[in-house]
Amino acid sequence: MKFSPIIALLVWGVSAFAQSADDSAFIAAREAFRKGDAARLASAVGETRGHPLAIYAENYLLRNRLARNDADGIPAFLARNEGSNVAERLRSDWLTWLAKQGDWPRVESEYAKLLAPDTERTCLQQQARLQRGDRRVLDEAAGYWLSMLEPSEACKPLLDDLVAAGRIDVDAAWQRARRQIEINRPGAAQQTLAYLPDSQVPGTADFDAATKKSMSYLARQGANWQRQRSNRELAAIAIRYVAVNDPLVAAEQLDKREAQLERSAGGWAWSQIALLGARRHLPEASIWYARAGDAALTDENLQWRVRAALRALNWGQVRDAIQAMPPELANRPEWIYWLGRAYKSGGRTAEADALFAKIAGQAHFYGNLADEELGRQVRPQSSATPPSAEEIAAARDNPNLQRALSLFRLDMRTEAVREWNWALREMNDRQLLAAAELARRNQLWDRAINTADRTRNEHDYSLRFLSPFADSIRPVTRQQALDDAWVYGLMRQESRFITGARSNVGAAGLMQLMPATARWVAKKIGLNNFNPSQVHDADVNILLGTSYMRIVMENLDNHPVLASAAYNAGPGRAQRWRGEKALEGAIYAETIPFSETRDYVKKVMSNAVYYSFLFNGKPDSLKTRLGVITPASGASPKNADLP
Repeated sequence: MKFSPIIALLVWGVSAFAQSADDSAFIAAREAFRKGDAARLASAVGETRGHPLAIYAENYLLRNRLARNDADGIPAFLARNEGSNVAERLRSDWLTWLAKQGDWPRVESEYAKLLAPDTERTCLQQQARLQRGDRRVLDEAAGYWLSMLEPSEACKPLLDDLVAAGRIDVDAAWQRARRQIEINRPGAAQQTLAYLPDSQVPGTADFDAATKKSMSYLARQGANWQRQRSNRELAAIAIRYVAVNDPLVAAEQLDKREAQLERSAGGWAWSQIALLGARRHLPEASIWYARAGDAALTDENLQWRVRAALRALNWGQVRDAIQAMPPELANRPEWIYWLGRAYKSGGRTAEADALFAKIAGQAHFYGNLADEELGRQVRPQSSATPPSAEEIAAARDNPNLQRALSLFRLDMRTEAVREWNWALREMNDRQLLAAAELARRNQLWDRAINTADRTRNEHDYSLRFLSPFADSIRPVTRQQALDDAWVYGLMRQESRFITGARSNVGAAGLMQLMPATARWVAKKIGLNNFNPSQVHDADVNILLGTSYMRIVMENLDNHPVLASAAYNAGPGRAQRWRGEKALEGAIYAETIPFSETRDYVKKVMSNAVYYSFLFNGKPDSLKTRLGVITPASGASPKNADLP
């Protein structure tokens, strides 16, 4: 229903639990912490003893002190609560404080106690090692140069040390700057170029012109512009920005100047034109990739090279592009599958089947397709026995899960999800299934699904593909003449059945309706006296969402792949991505330019296969559901104002 990250940004709007009177002391502690009332906080903490969230209240007190540069009590607290999520997060923040104090020995010793250190804390530990003369850190940090394109405050000193140690030359500086331009971070690129010798740093005015007024910059280059490397590099950067608006014009500009550019800069510029052209589904993209030669491509660009070949139905290029990937990338399910398809198109069926067998049986889009390539049906048969009463009791008594349930009860969803996920870190399959069942019993549908999804050998598909609200959803899908498996597949991806879900852009409810879309649909179906606040009512949300799905289907050839793409990114985009020739639904899905929508469509369609089996008791075909995407007819849509 919108083009924005959804699940990671949900805000808990409706509590699954009622607050308890016993929560009052903790709530007081939380409010005192928010207001910075140290005296009230200290008093409230003492009243939380015995509460499942007492550890949080004490954590608030210690954080309040740390904000006033007082770390007293932190070591004792960490020792008492070692292994907890709260201790891990407090230790992480204390490490940052210790680094600011210059207590590098303590940074090292406390870092060693972290169970899941993040990049920032790792950089602090590396700084600490450098302080005591451990130069091996520079070897470790060398990889940051091209991977850490927007370094945090903790990591930037390591890059400074690499330059100071002479590990970075002029070529490396320009290579990093190009990578930063590729992700549209010109400010970060300027910071990188400041590492160059003073005489080689491009002028600010020239850099701004190349990145903001690229065609004008190229047009006003003087007769001897190519004499300085900075001018040559800025020309390549300007061409990249021209390609953002028109890859064909950028190709013309590069043709005129390629001979004057460094080989690395010219190859990079062609790779950028190719990338931006591939995202627009231009047939010239594969030609531009060839012109990039041996330019070092990012993982993103390597993948779009394959997608350009898929879009052109050139299986030889698909094969060559995947085989040119580094092993870690080529071993992703999507590229194993498409390499298998490329082999199969060339008659290498034994090699193709060996590749399909690697991912067949896996519960995802490409695992489903691989099964079908091998002639197998997708049969989501649960391989796990239900958790026993003892296993569920153990989950209920798990301190981390207890804290998570308490946090859910208090509408502290962000902390609750973090606490829940921390509890799952080292669980085996039986423990995960028990935790998932505990979540289901507490109507925490998203935690039940996500937890059941983590099992490695024993699977319960009834937990992975829960179908709550059936009494509200399935009658409406019948009225709308919609496939209930597809509707559930979409809702599972949109909200994980959280009735109060809200995205960062305002999409709300089970079907993540945008306010403008909700108003449009309400008017279209004659829902009188509609108020935007009604989208939080589950029944209204379902009615509006399914009505929109039906209207979108009617406007897009009744094709669920197009309609799924439209639900996430808008009908206009879904229509534009159709192309000029018929495409397999799987190729259409893989070549969607927006990574969020691409992932979304794959998951919705795979979800639908599993729900279909669970609802109907017989296997379904993902290939059949994906079908073929034909070129747009050119006829006017039934609803020209469809949002």
